Amino acid sequence: MCVAIGLPWIAAAAPAAGLPTAVNPSAAAPAAGLPAQTCALDARAGSAPAGPRDAAASPVSTAPERLTDADTAVRGVLELIAGRLALMPTVAAWKWQHHAPVSDPPRERVVIAAAAASAQSQGLLAPPVERLFALQTRFARELEDTCELEWGTAGPALAGPLPDLAAELRPRLDALTRQQLTALYLAAPVLAQPDFEARYLPMAAEVLSGAAWTQARIRELLTALATVRFAMPATLARVRAAGELRVGTTGDYAPFSLLEGGTLRGADIALAEALAHALGVEAVFVRTSWPTLLADLTSDRFDIAMGGVADTPARRAAAAVSRAYLRGGKTIIARCADAGRFGSLAAVDRPGVRLIVNPGGTNEQFLHAHVRRASIRIEPDNTAIFEQIRAGRADAMITDDVEVQWQTRRHPDLCRSYPGLLTHADKVVLLTRDPELIAAVDRFIADALAERLPEQLLQQSLTP
Repeated sequence: MCVAIGLPWIAAAAPAAGLPTAVNPSAAAPAAGLPAQTCALDARAGSAPAGPRDAAASPVSTAPERLTDADTAVRGVLELIAGRLALMPTVAAWKWQHHAPVSDPPRERVVIAAAAASAQSQGLLAPPVERLFALQTRFARELEDTCELEWGTAGPALAGPLPDLAAELRPRLDALTRQQLTALYLAAPVLAQPDFEARYLPMAAEVLSGAAWTQARIRELLTALATVRFAMPATLARVRAAGELRVGTTGDYAPFSLLEGGTLRGADIALAEALAHALGVEAVFVRTSWPTLLADLTSDRFDIAMGGVADTPARRAAAAVSRAYLRGGKTIIARCADAGRFGSLAAVDRPGVRLIVNPGGTNEQFLHAHVRRASIRIEPDNTAIFEQIRAGRADAMITDDVEVQWQTRRHPDLCRSYPGLLTHADKVVLLTRDPELIAAVDRFIADALAERLPEQLLQQSLTP
C-alpha cells in the first residue's frame, strides 16, 4: 500500500478552461486601498478540485491518500480561502455584464448559515465558522466593489465568454466551501494553539500573496481562524459526521507504517484504510512521533493511532486500546558478523557494547528497565538506526521481532542474533475513550481476524 504525501485535494485551484482574462487600461482607481490590477481575471481562479469523498471508496484503496501534519493542514485551509477570493473578479465581471448588484444579502446569509450548519454537523463550533465565512463574504464584496471601480464604465476587457454565475461559478464556490470545511476540521487542533497567529503569519503572507490580500486582511483572517474549535470530543458520531477518520502514525516503523521515497506504506496503513471503509468514512493519516503519541491523541490531533502500536500500561492509563490483532515481542538485531556475540540480553548488556534505540517508545522503555552496563545511544531518526548498525557505528538494537524480520529480509548483512523473544506484546489500535468508537473498532478487528486480514497484510508488507 502506497500513500502519496500531501493534500492534493485541498491544493490551490488548478487551471480551468473558459475563464477569460481582463485588463482595462482606462480603469478607475481601486477602492478600499487595494492596488491596481487586483481585478485581473485569472484563468486559474475557478477550479475546485475533487474532494476526498468524490471518489468511490474501496476496502483497501490503491489510490493516493493523504498524510498531513500541522503545517500542511493550515496551508490547505489558506489555499482554499485564497482560491475562493480569487474567483471574485470573475463573479464581479459576470455581475457587471448582467447589471446585477454586487451585494446580495439574502444569498450571503444563506451561504454563511449553511456553512455554519454544516460545520456544526461535522463537530465544529458553529459561531466561529459563521464569523469566518462572514469575513470571507465581506472580503469578496469589497473586492467586487473594487473591481467595478477599477473597470469603470468600460467594464472588463474579456478574452472570451464568462462562466455563468448560477450554472458554473456558484457550484465552484459551493465545492470550495465543502472542501474548506473539511480542511478546517483537519486543521482545528492547530488553529486552537495559543501561538497559531504568530506562527503562521509568514505562511499566510506567502499563500495569500495576491494583490487583494493586504496585511490587514491577512491578520484579520488569522484572528478568525484562531477561534475555530471542535464542539465535542472525538467520538464515532463525530467521525461519521465529518466523514474522516484521523489516524495518527509515525511513518518510521516498518513493516507497519513507513514513510519512504515520498510515500507512506505498511500493513497498518492498509488496515486503517480498511477500518475507515468499514466505518463508512475516509482515512486521513496524521503525522505523529513516538514521544508525542499519547499527547497528540489526548489533545485531539487524531482519533486513533496505528502503526505497530503496542499495548502498554502507560497507554492504557491515558487512552483506550482495542483488542489485539497481532502478537509479538522484543528481540535483538545486529550485524551478521557479530550475531554470535549477541545471542542473549546478558550478552548485549556488557561494557563496551553500543546499543542504539529510537526515543519515546517501548524500545527505549525496555532498555532503561533492563540494560545497566552497555552504552545506549538515542537516535531520533528511527529509519536511520539500521544503517548505523550496518556501518559499525552501533552494535545492536532491541526492537520488535517483526521489524527485525523486515530489516533482515532487506539487508543480508543484518541478522536476528537472539532466536527467542525478550518480551511479549500485542499490537493494538490506540483510541479515544468513546464507547461507541471502541466497540466499532473491536467489531472490525474481530471480523478482520476471522478473515486473517492483519496477518495477510503483514506478510504482504514483509515481502521485499
